[in-house]
Amino acid sequence: MYLKTRKLTPYIYLLPMILILLFIYGYSVVKVFDFSFRRIRGITGVFVGFDNYKFVLVDPIFRHSVLNNFQLFLLIPFLVFFSIIFSVLLFERLRGWRFYRVSLFLPYILAIPVAGTIFGYMFTKNGIINEILRALGLDFMAIDWLGNPKFALWTLMIIILWKEIGFGIALFLARLMSVDESIYDSASIDGASWWGKLIFITIPQLRNIITFFSIITIINMLSWVFAYSYTVTLGGPGWSTVVMELYIFNKLARSQTPNLGMASAASVILLLITIVFIIISYRVRRRGEVVE
Repeated sequence: MYLKTRKLTPYIYLLPMILILLFIYGYSVVKVFDFSFRRIRGITGVFVGFDNYKFVLVDPIFRHSVLNNFQLFLLIPFLVFFSIIFSVLLFERLRGWRFYRVSLFLPYILAIPVAGTIFGYMFTKNGIINEILRALGLDFMAIDWLGNPKFALWTLMIIILWKEIGFGIALFLARLMSVDESIYDSASIDGASWWGKLIFITIPQLRNIITFFSIITIINMLSWVFAYSYTVTLGGPGWSTVVMELYIFNKLARSQTPNLGMASAASVILLLITIVFIIISYRVRRRGEVVE
């Protein structure tokens, strides 16, 4: 009886907070599902079945937003690669490493609207980026970064890379700090190159953290990029940088005739897509742990 009570004790302490979270988030999720099946007028509406989902799925703007979210997945390998490289360099304490550590992590703690607004001005056609390129004689590279639909999403990805890389560096560096440095000393004595130690020692040591960081980044690319799209481009030009979150926001706040039913249906679709990727990522991680 005593052992059973001890096992339940942590959950008893957590119970009040669990109940609060279930009320706040659980109730909201239930209402979103309910609204997605109704034509809302005021605080309720008539039941219309799957009509809202049909309207959302045939909407070309929503389809484009889904593709944009998936295209953001291309950032993940770059985030992982550069996070590993910079964390290794900081771990090796190259000259000025304290300054570089602060400089690399500082963007991550900046508010997204602040970073988005600043970069929005920097990447305009006559912004500082193009002015620097012209001063260097690289006029052919001075493109309309945010005004051209071909480049707008790629430019947004550059901003996200600059902003989010600090989180990956912090994760990988924390793991490297717990690695026995004698392993690297032995490898150096055996004549291992810098890249050899990276591939055969560092990356295996970071395997679980790489998986965790990739999972978190997948979730972020689906449901945490609204502020970038809204503050930098407002989803434009055209639909080139609209994401699912911004599509939902537009249906609620920026449309002349707000449609809570369609916004709820799009929210449910986004939630289901995110859950699917979480399950897939979790299973991949479990398989990796089993193999190890």
